[in-house]
Amino acid sequence: MSSTDPDVVARRNRLALLALQVIGMAVLIACAIDAQRAQAQDLPDPLNGDAKTILLTVRAEGVQIYNCAKDNNGQLTWQFREPLATLMVNGKTVGRHFAGPTWELNDRSAVVGKVAAQAPGATGRDIALLRLDVVSHQGVGGLSAVVAVQRLHTEGGVFSGSCEHDGDLHVEPYRADYRFLGQ
Repeated sequence: MSSTDPDVVARRNRLALLALQVIGMAVLIACAIDAQRAQAQDLPDPLNGDAKTILLTVRAEGVQIYNCAKDNNGQLTWQFREPLATLMVNGKTVGRHFAGPTWELNDRSAVVGKVAAQAPGATGRDIALLRLDVVSHQGVGGLSAVVAVQRLHTEGGVFSGSCEHDGDLHVEPYRADYRFLGQ
């Protein structure tokens, strides 16, 4: 068989194509790992600072509410207004999440957070991953010892586009995990 034999040439072409596909997949995987590392590096380690212990993790299902309003240039744009979500553990409602941002459990304990760090969600349609420092507490209960909150594993919630009437509202579904950290 010579190197110009059609079967040999076809086999070499298939091998070359397979090699390119393997290299391409390796590059994609490396890029995905780098993107995940970059996101993780943007959020402080939950065990750094005052937050030493994971006290509770809940799943939130709800909406991000957007308001059509004029921006600094006088143009109508969708602007984030507030979240509204149910907090669940194992499918059972344990609290709610709303403007503030505030998290309140059924025992009436609540915390209000202030964003300390953020990283992009997994896709352009997913709201940011956040680390929030607790700035106030209410009541006595499950959230009394919380010093920080992380928003992780976000799905959905981002909305953009043109809006036509000042004051119009839009609700965009989202899901996320909230991790409550204590000392």
